Amino acid sequence: MKTIILTLTFAISTLFVNAQNDANVTADGTTITVTVPLASPDGTVIAALFNEATFMKAAPLQGTESKIEDGKAILTFTNVAPGTYGITLYHDKNGNKIMDFEPNGMPKEMYGVSNNVMNFGPPQWNDAQFEVASEPIALEIRM
Repeated sequence: MKTIILTLTFAISTLFVNAQNDANVTADGTTITVTVPLASPDGTVIAALFNEATFMKAAPLQGTESKIEDGKAILTFTNVAPGTYGITLYHDKNGNKIMDFEPNGMPKEMYGVSNNVMNFGPPQWNDAQFEVASEPIALEIRM
């Protein structure tokens, strides 16, 4: 259990801190719009877009951040090429751009993953993956 918690801590903190746009994303891609309902207006929501090779292992293909307004955050990934992707995100309530954890390794801040599958331990690719074609996609991810 300690290994799972440490893996989750390292993966989420490292990946979101390093979130950046990838040069391989083409201008011919589509848009993914993610709505995240939240009760708290504090802080921001930080999200990352991954493919299977990078999911929870390497820097994301794209990263984005949104303020919380009217009970929700709206995040947009642009120029996303057709393919299979997964999204992870967290509520950066204190604005430090790092997912915070308790001393025992449990997250202090809420987090979510595409398809809204929440298991004990880090998110899994098979649960988070979704297909992107040429049409824009709208998702809601709950925390």
